Amino acid sequence: MRIIPAIDIIDGKCVRLSKGDYDTKKIYNENPLEVAKEFQDHGIEYLHLVDLDGAKSSRIINHKVLEQIATKTNLKIDFGGGLKSDEDLKIAFECGATQITGGSIAVKNPELFEQWIQNYGADKIILGADANNGKIAISGWLEESKEEVIPFIQNYQSKSIEYVICTDISKDGMLQGPSFELYQQIISQCKNVKLIASGGISGFEELPKLAQLGCEGVIIGKAIYESRITLKQLENYIK
Repeated sequence: MRIIPAIDIIDGKCVRLSKGDYDTKKIYNENPLEVAKEFQDHGIEYLHLVDLDGAKSSRIINHKVLEQIATKTNLKIDFGGGLKSDEDLKIAFECGATQITGGSIAVKNPELFEQWIQNYGADKIILGADANNGKIAISGWLEESKEEVIPFIQNYQSKSIEYVICTDISKDGMLQGPSFELYQQIISQCKNVKLIASGGISGFEELPKLAQLGCEGVIIGKAIYESRITLKQLENYIK
């Protein structure tokens, strides 16, 4: 199972939210590159980079941070937040993203999102299936859609999507453990899905459980920043 630390960006700074609520913003580092380099120094190869300013607005905002991390580390970066147009996508890939995550766009403009899968390939495009009460949430989690999680994923699997990031928003940033039950359901009902678990990770002992369920990757945010999981533990796990 791949270990994927998260860096969330507001105003160019590394922050975390609780349950996606922008009012709960806590700044952990003014310099995201510093954080990314520390991850790399501990043997980490992957990074989940989220443009929270972009997620709330109608376009990519923090692409300079992406470019900086991509040019000054060897991390393979999946980038999300505010990708609403072909131009946004072009900027993200030109600035060094290895993969991009599309959530709101997959709900609001499925035709465009399907086109991205066809044009760039299923290995480059991740479906963001972030859920609140079993329904897909969009626009930086500020809106709830009518889409239900499992049918939503299955529909995009029929359009060739392979990678899916699923965050249970009620768990995100709460350090109370991930949504094991939800991931179990997704893995059993969405055949061959490469599921990346996200949200609620609170301790190292949860990682083997997620691996056992069949998760392809896990995104870890606040648990690292609050020292619930150390980078040394992750380094040993990767080795």
